[in-house]
Parts: sequence; structure tokens; C-alpha cells
Amino acid sequence: MPLQMKLSAVTLDPKSNADFVGLSREGGPLIGFQRVEGHRAPSRPDQTVPQQLHLCFKVEESLDEAEARLLELGAGKPEHQPHENRWRVLTDPAGRPFRIVGG
Repeated sequence: MPLQMKLSAVTLDPKSNADFVGLSREGGPLIGFQRVEGHRAPSRPDQTVPQQLHLCFKVEESLDEAEARLLELGAGKPEHQPHENRWRVLTDPAGRPFRIVGG
């Protein structure tokens, strides 16, 4: 199943607004994100500004294909990639890191 189809299975919680967004799927957990005034993106790999959350997403396509699609959608790619053959560290548009892991 293509990446965009899998991501579309996650929906916004009806209580989402400009200060809080909840992502959920039928029968699954809710993941919530809250706006923080003065937010500073975490620094990696140093911990000057420590990360607040760590998410890993398993991808069925190759890491190269998934990475290319996510970069197309606005993700960033930090220079530091500790195990690039096993996973890729990317960032959302606000600079928060997440990892994609090969299937």
C-alpha cells in the first residue's frame, strides 16, 4: 500500500483545534500534539534542547522511497544519520525528529 494511503488512515480527532491536534484511527490510540508558545526545535545529536518525543514509523517500501516521499511532503533531513542503512532520522516542518524504519 502506498505511503499516502496509509497516512490517510489516520484522522484528526473531532476535538482538534488551533492549540491541540489529536490523531487517531479506529480501534487505535490517540496521539495528541499541543501548541507551545516559544517552542524551540530539539537539537540533535547534542541535547542543548532535548527532544520531547521519539516516534518511529515502520515503512513497507524501501527507506529511499519513503524518505523521498516524506521530503517531498515537507520533512527535513538532519545531517547526522547514525544508522542510515537501518533507519532514517527526519524532522517535521517545526524541526521535531522522527524515525522511519525499514520493513
